[in-house]
Amino acid sequence: PGVRGQAERGELLQPLVFASLVLCSVLLHWRLSLMDPGFVRAEEEAKADKSEEQSMVIPQVPSNIKMRRCGYCMVKQPMRAKHCQLCQHCVRRYDHHCPWIENCVGERNHPLFMVYLSVQLVVLLWGGHIAWSGLYFKQSWDWLRHNVFLLVSFFLIIIFTIVVLLLLVSHLYLISCNTTTWEFMSHHRISYLRHSELENPFDQGVVLNLWRFFC
Repeated sequence: PGVRGQAERGELLQPLVFASLVLCSVLLHWRLSLMDPGFVRAEEEAKADKSEEQSMVIPQVPSNIKMRRCGYCMVKQPMRAKHCQLCQHCVRRYDHHCPWIENCVGERNHPLFMVYLSVQLVVLLWGGHIAWSGLYFKQSWDWLRHNVFLLVSFFLIIIFTIVVLLLLVSHLYLISCNTTTWEFMSHHRISYLRHSELENPFDQGVVLNLWRFFC
């Protein structure tokens, strides 16, 4: 009767939604950790040659920029690919190696990574609200001794929320410009960017950039 009464009053809905979001976050983390981010395989060199031909039709990219072989895994790198020392693979449209998921973020898993960050942010904001609602401040050592765990949890949630929010905003900005973290940080060392007439030859406008990335 107690649980049934809570369900009838809608008191179980919020805990169930919160638990579902936490479970979704864990599953997304597991999926991203095991997912192929877009590794360049040796048997895909014919496909890489086709990508090179397609890249040459972009007028802003100089036609003399040719694909090169990776000095580590010896595969022919498509444009925007980079070798990851930790994964020991070249990754298509390499963005960065994420220590949170212990995997690279690249062409295949970047959109899912954005979903993961969004779910994480919602869980952290909701958890912060729960922790804050449980705090009733009193100026006494006895109160502090009994609430120290809740206080520490609240401040940790605040720190992680700021980190995830900054990551999400920065990635959305880079996606809207059709660039990657690696290209943004190493613009001066990348041949197809350094010799391009434009600062970012892949930028096709905010709307089209977002559409092509997420859709």
